[in-house]
Amino acid sequence: MTTLATARAGQRAPGSTAALAVPAAATLLALMNYTAPMATLTETAHGLAAGGTAQIWLMSSISLGLAAALLAIGSLADDHGRRRVFAGGAVALAVSSVACGLAPNALVFVAGRIVQGAASAALLATGLGIIAATFEAGPRRAHATGVWGAMLGLGIALGPIAAAATTSAGNWRVWYWLAAAASVALAVAARSLGESRADRPRGLDLPGLTTMSLGIAALVAAITWGRVGWTRPGVLALFAAAAVLLAAFAAVEARRREPMLDLGLLRHRPFLLSISGALITGLAVIGVMSYLATMMTLVLGLSTLASALVLAIWSGLSFVTALQARRLPGRLPAGRLLGAGLALSAVGEFAMLGLAPDSHWWRLVPGLVVSGAGSGLANAMLARVAVDSVPADRAGMGSGANNTARYLGASVGVAIVGAIATGSGSAPSALAHGTNIAMLASAVVALLGAALAATLSTPH
Repeated sequence: MTTLATARAGQRAPGSTAALAVPAAATLLALMNYTAPMATLTETAHGLAAGGTAQIWLMSSISLGLAAALLAIGSLADDHGRRRVFAGGAVALAVSSVACGLAPNALVFVAGRIVQGAASAALLATGLGIIAATFEAGPRRAHATGVWGAMLGLGIALGPIAAAATTSAGNWRVWYWLAAAASVALAVAARSLGESRADRPRGLDLPGLTTMSLGIAALVAAITWGRVGWTRPGVLALFAAAAVLLAAFAAVEARRREPMLDLGLLRHRPFLLSISGALITGLAVIGVMSYLATMMTLVLGLSTLASALVLAIWSGLSFVTALQARRLPGRLPAGRLLGAGLALSAVGEFAMLGLAPDSHWWRLVPGLVVSGAGSGLANAMLARVAVDSVPADRAGMGSGANNTARYLGASVGVAIVGAIATGSGSAPSALAHGTNIAMLASAVVALLGAALAATLSTPH
């Protein structure tokens, strides 16, 4: 594998500062952009004259691009160069952000957000791959992956705040122009990175790439559209197409000598831990937290900016905890710590039960603090197991698989939480009741995820 030179003991590897700082900045931007519409959905929908169904796509379309592209882009980066794919992702994010900023209607905006998702996939998968290629397994990699994981929490914290602030100061479109400028800066900064790729390029797995990308895209589209009616013919057709395409992907990969995704890794407990932990994090944590700011506005009557600031208690603690996770003793298994993170997330969600129109936002703070600490610990451990659970020259694939599971879980979680939270009506009391049920369900899933992580991290 072509990598940066390895440092002597006690020294920094040449280029290691950029190899951590640039991917971390990219992850921060990708997550800020991912969460921005959480705080500005009402203003964005009004500006684009988007109806109820269109609003679902305004919120969820970026997940389609992310989930469909992550694994494929991670594998392509391993073969063709991680820095090259990273730079291409930054350029694509700049162009798609301009498209969103100029969008005259919801259709153009949704298309731009889908491309933003694919571009963000390039930044996320290759960024973690660059870190794995630069830092050898051990304390320095644990520190680097902890910083990378911390950016997930910080991005979720700052995205809604930045979008709400720019909307209050001017227009909801301002955020996308800022995102475009930041993406250009990332593309320039990518020149400071060393190039790395696998020793033995596996070649373009076109059948696997096509069936997997289309299959995941169909699944996420069905989940997103299903929120307006799960038995609609179009929704059922998408689910059927997803099943056929993903089955075809499994068949293709099982027969290839050099598969894009080695299905044999699913028998490898650390890889299974990486995938299942990421899926449950998306399903049980990101899903419910994606709706919480909106519910605070509709149920508690907080302003958009105030709701974003309250949610930042959770995401800010997630950032701090992930950043400090590197100080934990190395003898503690990452899988056990991942399980502890999911358990803390569950405890925090249980503590937030009881939301009501006459509640004060302070009522949510203890749960946000505990859940934030759990989320940060889980993010740091997921980043670590994502690169440690695969061969060194397939770090991009490992990162892509991990993040695919995370954002596929988030898509399902957002759809389920949205359906439950709004299922009893749109009155504040009905929304509060639905949110409590969704929070309870998420907490139970997080607890089950903690038990699974403990099981998979136990030697057999």
